Amino acid sequence: MGEPATTAGQRATRLWLWLHLALVLVFLLAPIVAIAPLSFSAGSFLQYPLPGLSLRWYADFFTSDFWLPALGNSIVVAIPATLLATTLGTAAAVGLWLARFPLRGIVTALLLAPMVMPIIVVAVGVYFAFAAVGLANSYTGLILAHAALGAPFVVVTVQATLAGFDRTLARAGASLGAGGWTVFRRIMLPLILPGVASGALFAFATSFDEVVVAFFLAGPGQRTLPRQMFSGINENISLTIAAAATMLVLLSVALMAAVEYLRRRGERLRRGAA
Repeated sequence: MGEPATTAGQRATRLWLWLHLALVLVFLLAPIVAIAPLSFSAGSFLQYPLPGLSLRWYADFFTSDFWLPALGNSIVVAIPATLLATTLGTAAAVGLWLARFPLRGIVTALLLAPMVMPIIVVAVGVYFAFAAVGLANSYTGLILAHAALGAPFVVVTVQATLAGFDRTLARAGASLGAGGWTVFRRIMLPLILPGVASGALFAFATSFDEVVVAFFLAGPGQRTLPRQMFSGINENISLTIAAAATMLVLLSVALMAAVEYLRRRGERLRRGAA
């Protein structure tokens, strides 16, 4: 039997839904898309129509002593912060998945608190805590703070992946004499690796994009790229900021594509294990 015919009312509803979706996408993406053409402007002001096309602002970004150190600082902070957040977040997610105790929900809420707390509150708290032990105005302080902000994303993605993990696989490994570390490394980790990698990408994006904590903790020598962009808007408006913003948007798109690839790969692995 064929599918029932689509009525005129159903077609109108579907058309309205697609139109609504298009309007929402335009509302969300228009401010982001509008900045990209400005990065190729031959002029010196944020204006439309463009007076011409030029790569001068990208050349300025990659040859400037103002922007390149900031990019280097962002990378120096984001990579170790991501590694630390991924390690701690994965361990916490696996521990919560294995554990059964009355306060498990409260512990989970505390681990996820940095995701829902206002970032200014987190920044002030981290500043006072780190300043007391000499970690303000240091790479170490920024790395630890960014790891704390990124770890909840790892916890969430790994927990979501573990929700589809078959516990009998771990029990089978233990029954064959494998220790807890061996079971995790040889059985669990290969199957949850897409979730771990997705969490790591979110943690990296969180660190690379963060500006408020950097304002409180970073000294003149630890200025990250987002903080430098904010300072540039306040001190000296230049279309190099548009070039930097465009590259950050492209980085975000690449990270989202990687997360989607890992999600699909994780689904294939779970189906294969089943």
